Amino acid sequence: MQSKIMYLSDLKFNIETWKRELRFHFNEMDTFEEKLEEIVQRDKDPMVMVKLEVFQNRLMIEKDAISKLLHRCRNKIANINNVNFNENIDGRLQNEQRTLREDMRTYIKLHYDLKEEMMDYFLEVL
Repeated sequence: MQSKIMYLSDLKFNIETWKRELRFHFNEMDTFEEKLEEIVQRDKDPMVMVKLEVFQNRLMIEKDAISKLLHRCRNKIANINNVNFNENIDGRLQNEQRTLREDMRTYIKLHYDLKEEMMDYFLEVL
């Protein structure tokens, strides 16, 4: 039982870390939206506007993905807090953790790809 408590503590730590990172990324998306609004006011070139719209749409998709991941993290924490200590440690919680971990890895990779593209766009138009 002691090892299960330690394992659950580690899971909870990982999830809380992901939640902080997701909240940071969500706020970062707000900053990028503000920068895009500056570009709208400065530059009326149609090609600049087309790219800008694409980034605005991608930011909305990103924020939606963040919200969904945060929701999954909250659900996971609730599952950990209501764990059945008689359940096998290799059971449901561990399998669910693997899926969330893989989704977080994919999300983080996509987030940094988007961030790099946006930074290149800002250098191009500002």
